[in-house]
Amino acid sequence: MERPGVHRLVEVERAEPGPGEARVAVYAAGVCASDREVYAGTRAEGYVRYPVVPGHEWSGTVEAVGPGVDAALVGRKVVGEGFRACLVCDRCREGATSLCGGGYEETGFTRPGAFADRLVLPARLLHVLDDRADLRSAALLEPAAVVAAAVSAGEPRPGERVAVVGAGTLGLLAVQLLAAVSPAELLVVDPRVRRAERALSMGAGEVRDPSGAEELRGRYDLVVETAGAPTTAHDSCLLARRGGRVVLTGLPEPGARGIDPVLLTVGQLTVRSVFGAPSAAWAHAVRAFDAGLLAPAALITHELPLAGFAEAVALVGSGDPDVGKVLLRP
Repeated sequence: MERPGVHRLVEVERAEPGPGEARVAVYAAGVCASDREVYAGTRAEGYVRYPVVPGHEWSGTVEAVGPGVDAALVGRKVVGEGFRACLVCDRCREGATSLCGGGYEETGFTRPGAFADRLVLPARLLHVLDDRADLRSAALLEPAAVVAAAVSAGEPRPGERVAVVGAGTLGLLAVQLLAAVSPAELLVVDPRVRRAERALSMGAGEVRDPSGAEELRGRYDLVVETAGAPTTAHDSCLLARRGGRVVLTGLPEPGARGIDPVLLTVGQLTVRSVFGAPSAAWAHAVRAFDAGLLAPAALITHELPLAGFAEAVALVGSGDPDVGKVLLRP
């Protein structure tokens, strides 16, 4: 991406990994709404730097390592964290690497990403997968890590009533992780009911559109919001019971409807938010994936070559309920 709306496919010299780095042969890379923002030029200032090779959701195989990196990594299937945390600030030392105070740097936004046949990155960011892992599915472990961070923040307990607002990639992955906790009820709310009904095969017990969910307000112990639509943060708090918990993962544009402070205070709600994923959430997602608790392949509907980047971006922004996760395959 030279600048918003301008992209080209180029051949470059194969980069050699430097000290502490690894070179990964990319197997697949997911296209998400954030990549569409990079293409359209609507990503928030400071969170993209042109020119850039996009691509922050990916899977692949290590093909070379630089000095200081264990050679046993070569040939292993891996995914990798996107945030380039400094590891020395107070937040990093607490383990909250997604809150790094050293400045924002992320693969695919300010550093070269995975819409390429090879990717060089610090080896410390890699998470090694089981040798039997399906790399096609593993390309969705970046959003799965975000969901793992959200679910951990929500502290679900068996037998609770749980709602997921949004049936996109994050929402459907959240359903899979939350179903593993054995909730008494697991509701999915999305205006695209046909798309949301896919959640029924992933552990959800009921699907409703926003108007149909209004009669259930005040019912849920935990609400995980994943859509980032203008009203979903507000509506998610209404679904929570008094003393309930709400976790916000969607990133709304300016002008979204705010949360009622009276409801927060009188209802004594606990509201958490998630942006990205710390290393611990990545480790959680990878363990759940290796254990079979996450099955991301069910979300994939389209796979295109790198030359189909513009088509992939158009699919992601089409609003078509039959479009799920779109992958680029170098």
